[in-house]
Amino acid sequence: MSNAQRRRRKVTLREVAEAASVSKATASLALSNNPRISEATRQRVLEAVDSLGYVYNQRAASLRTQRSYTIGLIIKDVSNPFNAELTSGAESQLADHDYSLVLATTDDDLDKQSRMVKTMLERDVDGLILSPVAHTRTESMQELNQFCPLVLLIPYYPELAADCVGMDDENGTARAVEHLIQLGHRRIAFVGGFPAQATRQRRLESYRDTLRRHNITFDPALCVASPVTRRGGYDAIHQLLSMPQPPSGAYCYSDVIAFGVMLGLRAAGMEAGKDFAVIGFDDVPEAALWHPSLTTVSADPRGLGENAAQLVLRRITAPDAPIRRVIMPSHLVVRDSTAAPVKGPR
Repeated sequence: MSNAQRRRRKVTLREVAEAASVSKATASLALSNNPRISEATRQRVLEAVDSLGYVYNQRAASLRTQRSYTIGLIIKDVSNPFNAELTSGAESQLADHDYSLVLATTDDDLDKQSRMVKTMLERDVDGLILSPVAHTRTESMQELNQFCPLVLLIPYYPELAADCVGMDDENGTARAVEHLIQLGHRRIAFVGGFPAQATRQRRLESYRDTLRRHNITFDPALCVASPVTRRGGYDAIHQLLSMPQPPSGAYCYSDVIAFGVMLGLRAAGMEAGKDFAVIGFDDVPEAALWHPSLTTVSADPRGLGENAAQLVLRRITAPDAPIRRVIMPSHLVVRDSTAAPVKGPR
């Protein structure tokens, strides 16, 4: 059959099965990645698909299996490189299992989150990965969990029977602050994040505890909340530098905020790693390329997305499996943006 003739009509699954010397049912199972089908058989079916130009009808498959083969991911801000890495990790993992990702953002707005969740459910997603905004009620997430498998990108809802994956905020923060203390800093700022964010609250608590362990007085004036943006960090560092006793270093809620702090320092005639110490949190790819390169807490955002995708796929295939809470390990990556205070403790 010529290519022109093949284009005039659709190749059927039966033809694929015949070309691969398997039954139609086996061909269908192979295309849906059913674990009962051997890899050798699956490859034979895929070769027949390629040679015949067969197009797998996902919509028809969804009708047969009552699945949409889509997973919803709702995050706060796609422009944040941490979230971009997380999304990439989730999408890659889902693609390996022939699932598609549907992405939505909330801008950290509770009403918008509700609308996005409703939209996802209307699209019949098979599962949902959610980074809940501040003030999200446990009851609303519990109700959502009854409609479809739910994985949270935050581990701070222990009373909620839902899978979750999160970062080791406490230990990561402690390592960052202790690094600054070991360098000789005593006036250490905590920069960024919104006060209502559970993640910020955990990191702030660890920051306070670490200072206390080293007999350093906690000064609330050194804790400046800000949007998780470069502009937020830029404005925060100018506020801190205007204090009668400014800090000599800053631990930042995220790498993005740290980038803003470093730009703000440069605008003030200072340089991170020489005149002021800066530490971020996330270790996005840009951190190693920034000048000076950013000391940061590595939290593996791509791995976070991969783990979230694995959890939601597991929940789809095993609805009654035990709840899993995965905490990603964190470690400090020391680069060029940290150094000892220029003239000793301030």
